[in-house]
Amino acid sequence: MQMKRFILAAALVAFSVGQSLAQSLSPSTTWHWNEGTIVVDTPQRPAGQKNVLGLTVPKMQNVRVGFVGLGMRGPGAVERFCVIPGVEIVALCDYEQGRAERMQKNLRNAGLPPATVYCGAKGYEELCQRPDIDLVYIAVDWDHHFPVAKCALENGKHTAIEVPSVMNLEQCWELINLAEQKQLNCMILENCCYDWFELRTLNMAQAGVFGEILHAKGAYIHNLDPFWDYYWKNPDGSDPDRLGWRMKYNMENRGDVYATHGLGPVAQALNIHRGDRMTTLVAMDTKAVHGPDWVEAKTGKRPENYRNGDHTTTLIRTQNGKVIEIQHNVMNPQPYNRLYQLVGTKGFADKYPVRENGDGRGYALDAAQLQASGVTPKIDDLNSHDYMPYDQQVALTEKYESPIIQKYGERGRRLGHGGMDFMMDSRLVYCLQNGLPLDMDVYDMAEWCCVAELGAISCDHNFASVTVPDFTRGYWNVVKGFKHAYAADEAATEAVAEKVTAAQKTLGEQAWKEYDAATTLEERNAVAKKYAVLAQAEIEAALNGGKVSKETKKAVQKARKNRK
Repeated sequence: MQMKRFILAAALVAFSVGQSLAQSLSPSTTWHWNEGTIVVDTPQRPAGQKNVLGLTVPKMQNVRVGFVGLGMRGPGAVERFCVIPGVEIVALCDYEQGRAERMQKNLRNAGLPPATVYCGAKGYEELCQRPDIDLVYIAVDWDHHFPVAKCALENGKHTAIEVPSVMNLEQCWELINLAEQKQLNCMILENCCYDWFELRTLNMAQAGVFGEILHAKGAYIHNLDPFWDYYWKNPDGSDPDRLGWRMKYNMENRGDVYATHGLGPVAQALNIHRGDRMTTLVAMDTKAVHGPDWVEAKTGKRPENYRNGDHTTTLIRTQNGKVIEIQHNVMNPQPYNRLYQLVGTKGFADKYPVRENGDGRGYALDAAQLQASGVTPKIDDLNSHDYMPYDQQVALTEKYESPIIQKYGERGRRLGHGGMDFMMDSRLVYCLQNGLPLDMDVYDMAEWCCVAELGAISCDHNFASVTVPDFTRGYWNVVKGFKHAYAADEAATEAVAEKVTAAQKTLGEQAWKEYDAATTLEERNAVAKKYAVLAQAEIEAALNGGKVSKETKKAVQKARKNRK
């Protein structure tokens, strides 16, 4: 009875704060007090459902992709996928038709056939129902990450979701259950795990360069004043003041609403749900100053209850006694900073402020530990009271260079954002093509995103400690240590991928002639669908010595007939 009273009290608090039930507080979350800590309940795994730790699926010779959300992050993703061998871009979807159609230029420039365009509030549903899509890549606004991902998984599609992928615990559990029920990948697109310093430092951490890591820091500190007005403004009436979805979300929700850039890389270094797990957190925020000022300047009226403080700090403790500190501040004037820092028993890594050449600030090791790590010290009395000399840092990073950087880094730099986006997308495709576990799974997604709701609960209850659910439901200690998976025969897979892309390009010129001759969206989509079928035939022929299956031949005949 006492537990029920606390659950009811929690529900009443959730409904009383903000203009309505804030999205980071889910109505299905239940909890109770235990010795001053809020214990969040974990739902049981449904019968017959199994975990997706280390999930592998059959190798995909051709990774067929549909993109949903082509406003801010989506266009760059389309551009990158156009240059990844073995990928077929089947569909482009955005609320606004024009934004989706503008992405066709990337396919045209790459010599690839056009994709089908979907638009409107529910355009993604038709995209997800297509049988010729393997992966749905989601880069919509935060409010729509979950419904699009849910639809994709329900329709049997592997799913990759921009950050934060889910906004509350209810959404975490629902996507976990769908991924487990259908044995599908549901990947969080956390690009900061693929930045150069983070990849190199992760390699060092896995090799024991820093000893046992005890404390880690991460953050998203980025003054967004130049960007607030560029965020999409939903025309459905939910944003009458036209604040844009991101400012509106900060106004209505409390806690660290964007934790994954800081938390993701340090969670990998600490082997979260691969030998350790987060157990308890405490969040604390400053008062809200800049957000309400911005809203008042834009609308002429000051918001009555602006939920998100200017700066939020979250402390997390793990089962193995490690501590993580995560910060969030998108309001105040500060240099961009993700804080990335590891403190170990034998060494220290610190990224910010970065050097002019983009390298991280540096490492601190004494002479004995540097020698033990395979690098000969150039200074006899090298100690960890200060950062090591830069030439020694370079030698250390060369020793522990990431294979991912070696394979994709320089090409990624040319595609922008320091190359981390391209490395992330390339690894996603690489793992699908080689039948390997993805670098980040649905449990990473839940762990890194749950900080929003748990932090809000903490802040709303006098900054109390709150337990973190075990999203693996008992399997957090089965896998021992985070590792990137690599194929034994990459060359064979890469040769197939090149053939897949070359086969599509044989159709590009004619496809665009027909596409350009079409005068309506319906006619242009008919051309795109026809060439998706023809591309399948060309790919089969290229990979099977000119042979094409009877089913594909029938589909080609039907496609040609429908266009006449």
